[in-house]
Amino acid sequence: MTYIVPVLVLGACGILAGVLLTVAAKVFHVEVDERIEKISSALPQANCGACGYAGCADYAAAIVNSNAETNLCRPGGADAAEKIAEILGRAAAETVPMTAVVHCNGDCNATKTEFDFDGVQSCKAVKRFYGGNGLCKYGCIGLGDCVSVCEHDAIKIVNGVAKVNPALCGACGQCEKVCPNSLISIKPLAKHIDVLCSSADNGKVTKLSCKNGCIGCKICEKKCSVGAIKVENFHASINYDLCTGCGECMKACPVKAIHTCENS
Repeated sequence: MTYIVPVLVLGACGILAGVLLTVAAKVFHVEVDERIEKISSALPQANCGACGYAGCADYAAAIVNSNAETNLCRPGGADAAEKIAEILGRAAAETVPMTAVVHCNGDCNATKTEFDFDGVQSCKAVKRFYGGNGLCKYGCIGLGDCVSVCEHDAIKIVNGVAKVNPALCGACGQCEKVCPNSLISIKPLAKHIDVLCSSADNGKVTKLSCKNGCIGCKICEKKCSVGAIKVENFHASINYDLCTGCGECMKACPVKAIHTCENS
């Protein structure tokens, strides 16, 4: 008899809690559009944030609830956009293939290091010491922080410089985020010519630190018939809204600082 009362009380409490939880579930239930889960499943689950949202689930919810564009997933590309359009019952939005570009061509044949670094072998760690261990403080440090975050195996360190394989690149932007020298950007693959140099020094200083660096001579600017390339602060840059990809700037560059993505 001593144990019966406590057991009954405990059982009654359990039943009451169950009833309260059931009522709460009914009262606070929020209808979830089943399309959100379907769209989320159609995404690559990279959760890279390249779409501008916190992750794939957040992006899927934004598509359904806020009418977000359906072609923002770079890693998923056209395939993901088509699946999303099918779920929504609408035409697929046009996707622009993108790729990461490393704006440095200062390999071991073009530049040198100033000192050997014995600390943690990462670009971020080396950057803390005198801005880096290379003659060019703007160039690729070459210890592969970008390689370590690439889930597509699209980046390799070749002769001291990070190189991207556009055929494998998902354009997720993770490499762009970790580069301590901000050398990597995401660009349209169709217009694949770019300046592989990020030096902000004048031509004389750049030439002393790297044979392949942009010297700001403006020859490329003069050769561009559509005004897509400009030299400012000793550095050439391309406006992709104007660029036709003709390659005349690449042919004219005396230091070969301009390349296609295939050769980057």
